Amino acid sequence: MSDVMPPPVHLDKVVEGLAENPALPAELVRRLFACRRGFGSVAKRPDLTDDMIAEIIAVDDDWLTHSLALNRSLPHAFRMTLTEHPDPATRAALVVGADNAPRELFERLLGDTDLRVREHLAQSDHVPTDLRVRLAADPDPKVRATLAQWWTQAPEAVRRLLLTDPEDTVRAAACATYYRWLPHPVLPADLLPALLADPVTRAGAVRHCTLDADTARRLTDAPDEEVRKELASHPDLPPPLRDTLAEDPSPRVALRIFARQDTPEPARAAIHAQLLSDVPAPSWLTDLQDLEDDAFERQLTSEIARLEFRTLRLPWVTADPLPYVDSPYACFRASAAMSDCLPEPVVARLLDDEESDVRTTMALHARDRIDPATAERIDRSYRPAKRTRWRPADDLPLPADVLRRLATDPDPRMRQLAPRDLDLPVELVRHLAADPDQTVRRAIAPHPRLPTRELTQLLADPSESVAIAAAGNPNLPPEHMHRLLALAHL
Repeated sequence: MSDVMPPPVHLDKVVEGLAENPALPAELVRRLFACRRGFGSVAKRPDLTDDMIAEIIAVDDDWLTHSLALNRSLPHAFRMTLTEHPDPATRAALVVGADNAPRELFERLLGDTDLRVREHLAQSDHVPTDLRVRLAADPDPKVRATLAQWWTQAPEAVRRLLLTDPEDTVRAAACATYYRWLPHPVLPADLLPALLADPVTRAGAVRHCTLDADTARRLTDAPDEEVRKELASHPDLPPPLRDTLAEDPSPRVALRIFARQDTPEPARAAIHAQLLSDVPAPSWLTDLQDLEDDAFERQLTSEIARLEFRTLRLPWVTADPLPYVDSPYACFRASAAMSDCLPEPVVARLLDDEESDVRTTMALHARDRIDPATAERIDRSYRPAKRTRWRPADDLPLPADVLRRLATDPDPRMRQLAPRDLDLPVELVRHLAADPDQTVRRAIAPHPRLPTRELTQLLADPSESVAIAAAGNPNLPPEHMHRLLALAHL
């Protein structure tokens, strides 16, 4: 294999990867300012000098300037300059990147005429409290609704303003079943009657109210599924109404009854059986165009309920775990596994549970009792309930000897772990650089021991992600960096 660099298949993407290479010489950084493809990621570099920043602002390219505004290392003087930029997206980006900005920046942006800028301010915990309070009186209800969703611990006077706002969307955001941050706000008791009477705030108010028999009966018959769902979780729900909601047509309502501590076991088992019986055909997502609106909504609701069921964790089970370690419901066993005081035989049993969620949860709550073989087994058999980048090996790291053995594992998902050994022998590094699986090549591309000829070959990899990762490797020789920019006419 030659050290000569073949032309990259994805040149524009490779140039983007090069823009973030920490070893890129200053003269090449400057050449990238002329690039008019990609997202201007060179402007996010933490090593930009004042002269470079001034040059980027003078170039006035939309993507470059927007990326510069997002740069968390940007000196304050330049941030203040960008508050006058004509593009509101750039001014909004300043809020995102201004983690430690002084008050002066937020004061200036607070009066911005563009909605997006003020919405970003409403989301930001970095805005001083007295300035953020002003957004509760913003003329645009979108800003007020955003503030209600994101500022869950706002002063009570602000919460009261938002809860009594004349706009439905603002009140709904202020009294919701879901907020952007935890903990959820506690509603003022004197506002609860009005919030329960208001259709847009009723569901969010249920969990905060004192539930008398008349109110419970009325809410049980509510046409809004969200109201019934919240009612199903209320600790004061009378048993007869609990049993009624156990047969609710919405599986998400019934699931809340399943999760209650006081639900009779036969009712819990019936709900569980119904959830499993509603499993759609594997191709249901691709057949949406063939479904009527009502059928689609029912199927979507059932699918959401099943996902909620798989990720359900019950604090009352965790508090008293031993009666549930052999439960027929995986979510109960996973909740039991969250306890930090289980006896050794129970820990061993849950580490060998048939369900991946249970094994993984137990491993994360018994880290001091996890040997390398168990950690490898937990990761190898990990099957998440929903798409995620996280894997058990992120929290249960494997020793170097295991990582080196995994370099030749039949499973590409396990081979991806081998590059976590920064001292991986060069012959194994070369082997992984030629791996038939692109996710493995992507994992090895930034490795510090990757030889130059393999690194340059990966720049021409048919996979974009592999080529981008290779371009960001600090060991890429400067002559190859020059060659890439020359190919891109920069």
